[in-house]
Amino acid sequence: MRNTLRVGKPELLVPAGSLEVLRTAVIYGADAVYIGGEVFGLRAKAKNFTMEEMEEGIGFAHERGVKVYVTANILAHNDDLAEAAVYFKELSQMKNKPDALIISDPGMFMLAKENCPDIERHISTQANNTNYGTYKFWHDLGATRVVSARELSIYELGEIRRNIPDDLEIETFIHGAMCISYSGRCLLSNYFTGRDANRGACTHPCRWKYAVVEEQRPGEYLPVYENERGTYIFNSKDLCMIEHVPDLVKAGIDSWKIEGRMKTALYVATVARTYRKAIDDYYTDPELYAKNMGWYQAEISKCTYRQFTTGFFYGKPSSETQIYDSNTYNSDYIYLGYPEEIRADGAMRITQRNKFCVGDTIEIMKPDGRNIEAQVISMENEEGQMVESCPHAQETIWLKLSEGAEVYDLLRVAAPSEKELEK
Repeated sequence: MRNTLRVGKPELLVPAGSLEVLRTAVIYGADAVYIGGEVFGLRAKAKNFTMEEMEEGIGFAHERGVKVYVTANILAHNDDLAEAAVYFKELSQMKNKPDALIISDPGMFMLAKENCPDIERHISTQANNTNYGTYKFWHDLGATRVVSARELSIYELGEIRRNIPDDLEIETFIHGAMCISYSGRCLLSNYFTGRDANRGACTHPCRWKYAVVEEQRPGEYLPVYENERGTYIFNSKDLCMIEHVPDLVKAGIDSWKIEGRMKTALYVATVARTYRKAIDDYYTDPELYAKNMGWYQAEISKCTYRQFTTGFFYGKPSSETQIYDSNTYNSDYIYLGYPEEIRADGAMRITQRNKFCVGDTIEIMKPDGRNIEAQVISMENEEGQMVESCPHAQETIWLKLSEGAEVYDLLRVAAPSEKELEK
């Protein structure tokens, strides 16, 4: 068995729910990106990728040395199998093939093995991979990577690494939303709404507010916790391991996975850039990583999140890992868009995501870690008319700023405080 302190850097694996977000993930530091096609993935509500978009996205990534993995991790029913076989054949025939498929169902695994044997197969966390015996089982069937169950500690992950073949990789979630159920296999959505989370249609009932009702007193809602408004008893804080990079390295985890195929480009860019810098700093010099901890903590808090926890990495979570009084995200910054094209006069074309105005001070977020304040000098709409703001969603604007920006720099602005909103 190999030494658990790896010679090379771990892979930073970042989610993407659309072509825009895939490009962002690649530009902002991902080593690999995972996406879903229009079928057989567990994020049916994400925009997801047509076959044409998948081909384009994989080509964009491969040109920059970044891998792309495609999810096919539903728990399949009988009527899924014939279509899945056709889908896997189509993936195998693409000019720009995925680097791997992420699969949880044994039947789907065998279909992929038969119909696209040239594409690697990774085992999803949905398969409940909690011990090295399970890892060896999948390795014997031809899997090249296993995604660990969310319920494993850092010690257990290290023990798995020491007891599996050198050529079998470990992938582990290190940041993002946590699911209340075992390894993400939730039945609440199916029970309450008839929409099966294990087939990609989760309605996120873990984020709903709950109370107790006594059978003989219908309509009288009793709080489950000491809170007169009820409680969000299943609502976990978000996972964040930015402060624990040394432990993840020592455990021998090959791929560090970010959760979030429903997230925006701003979220993906913020998280990818922060972990990219943390990993690179640590491998340059552990003291540099320690010195820059304040920057990582500040930056990672600029994306949407539900407070942070280390999940199961350091033992079973306590009551402190839940949020009982709210299901809303903290959101310190608002996404405005990114330069898609830059004219000779310096004006940049953006498709705006949120309203902002001439005279506003915004921030240019660069892939290399710099954040540059800039003032909005002017705006011009598609008809060439000068305007003072861009109030319409997805409006195309030609924008001039006081500072220069490049294609794929992200534009964002600090969210107003509660006091500012009250004015």
